Amino acid sequence: MKAVMDMSVGELAAFVATQLRSNGIDVVLSGGSCVTIYSHDKYVSRDLDFVHTWYSSKRRVQESMMELGFSEEGGVFRHPETEFLIDLRPPPPAIGDERIEHFAEMKFATGMLRLLTPIDCVKDRLTWYYHDGDRQGLVQAQLVARENDVDLKEIGRWSGLEGHSEAFQRIKDLLVK
Repeated sequence: MKAVMDMSVGELAAFVATQLRSNGIDVVLSGGSCVTIYSHDKYVSRDLDFVHTWYSSKRRVQESMMELGFSEEGGVFRHPETEFLIDLRPPPPAIGDERIEHFAEMKFATGMLRLLTPIDCVKDRLTWYYHDGDRQGLVQAQLVARENDVDLKEIGRWSGLEGHSEAFQRIKDLLVK
């Protein structure tokens, strides 16, 4: 097995997720690290945001992370061999007001990783743009949309549910390859 310091974002995420799953803790990767994976490293995140699919005790999570060499500091987990921070968020996985039920899976030498689908990754990044005016969220959504096959009609439907149909109409051409 690769040393933690030599793992890519995907490899580290799969390593952590596989360990957690072996201890009965089911998580899904979300956030900027999904952008890193789906944009083929055109954007680089330095944290791995996992969302629990159901409740797990804090003690069990801490013990599982300690088995991997991580320690908890300020609500995130750090490992001495990597600059990546691990953040574990409470369930359920959702984007805006919509709960997510289906996930992508990727296999790495370090294990199996469940993560947001490319379209849900775009929606996740657009959430930051719509609700906080975060231009970086829009740029990240563009990177993922241009590197992956995403359904603009579905993004438009979801944008409407979020109350941002007009904003979507203004930016949808930016999401096309």
